[in-house]
Amino acid sequence: MKLTEKLALAALHRMDPEAAHGLSINALKSGLAPTPGPVSTPRLRTTVAGLDLPNPVGLAAGFDKNAEALAPLSQAGFGFIEVGAATPRAQPGNPKPRLFRLTEDKAAINRFGFNNEGMEAIGARLAKRPTDAVIGLNLGANKDSTDRAADFAKVLQHCGAHLDFATVNVSSPNTEKLRDLQGKAALSALLNGVIDVRDGLQRRVPVFLKIAPDLTLDELDDIAAVATETGIDAVITTNTTLSRDGLQSPHRDQAGGLSGAPLFEKSTQVLAQLSSRLDGATPLIGVGGISTAEQAYAKICAGASAVQFYTAMVYGGLSLAGEIAKGLDALLARDGFDTVADAVGSKRGDWL
Repeated sequence: MKLTEKLALAALHRMDPEAAHGLSINALKSGLAPTPGPVSTPRLRTTVAGLDLPNPVGLAAGFDKNAEALAPLSQAGFGFIEVGAATPRAQPGNPKPRLFRLTEDKAAINRFGFNNEGMEAIGARLAKRPTDAVIGLNLGANKDSTDRAADFAKVLQHCGAHLDFATVNVSSPNTEKLRDLQGKAALSALLNGVIDVRDGLQRRVPVFLKIAPDLTLDELDDIAAVATETGIDAVITTNTTLSRDGLQSPHRDQAGGLSGAPLFEKSTQVLAQLSSRLDGATPLIGVGGISTAEQAYAKICAGASAVQFYTAMVYGGLSLAGEIAKGLDALLARDGFDTVADAVGSKRGDWL
C-alpha cells in the first residue's frame, strides 16, 4: 500500500463508516483512487461459468451498490466486479446508523437492508459500462414486495442485456424473512423463475446463487440438490453471518450481518462442504474474510474456482485487489500449478 493510500484510509477511519464509504465511491469517480489496470498472467487466467477472467479475484457486491464507479473499478486489478444489490424500486434501506467498523476484529457489521437507487437508475449506468471488463449484478427484492421471488426476475429482465452474470441474493440477513427463500421448494421455484427470464434474453447471462454461511449440513444438501436440478451456473459461498463468536469490538452486539476476518474459517468450511457435495458439477466462488493472497489461495484449494472480497478494503485499501492477484500467482507457481483451475479443491479435505 502506498503512503497516499495509507493516509487516505486513516482519514476515512475518522469519519462515520457510511459517509466514508460514500466518499470512497466519489474518489473513484473523480480518478483519485489507484487504478493500475487488470492484473493477469497465463497462470491467473481462468474460465468460470463460461466467463473468461483475467484473474480469479473479484469485487463482492455491496461496495458499488448503484453501479456508479464501473470504469475505475474495472481498472483496479480485479478479475471481475459485482455491483448491487439492485431491487425493482428504489428504497432507502434501514435507519442509520447501519454500518459499523469492528477495527479490533478487522471486520464490519452492516444492516443496510438493500438501500439502492432501483433497477432503472442502475440499469442506465450499466448500459454505459466498460465493455472490456466482466461485470455482474446482485439481484435483490424490495422490502415491501408482495412477491419477492418475482422481484429477482424483474431486475434481471430490466438489466440483463448489460450484464456478464447475475447473482440471486437470498442470503442477506437484513431484509426480514429473505433467508426463508433458501428453503428447497421456495429456492427452486425462485431460481426457475429467474432462469426462465434469462432464457428469454438475447444473450445468455450466467445465473449465480449467493448463500448464507449459517446453514446446516442438511440445508447444504438441499442447496446442492437445487443447484443441480435448476442448472444454475455457480454458487457464491458465502454472504455475511449472524454469528458473533470471538469478537472483541464494542460494536460486536450490533444487529446485522458480520463480514471480514472472523468469517474466514466458517465460510471456507461451508465452501468445502458444498464443494464435496457438488464435486465440480457447479463452480463455486469463495467469499468471506479474504484479506491476503494466502487466504484467497486457501479458498481456491478448498474448492473455489474464483474468490471475492470487500470488507478487507476498509482496512487495506483498493490496492489489495492487485496485491492479492499477484500474490496468488506466486503461490500457484510455488506449488507447481500451471493454472488456477489445477489448484481448485486440491486441499478440500483440510476443511471438512
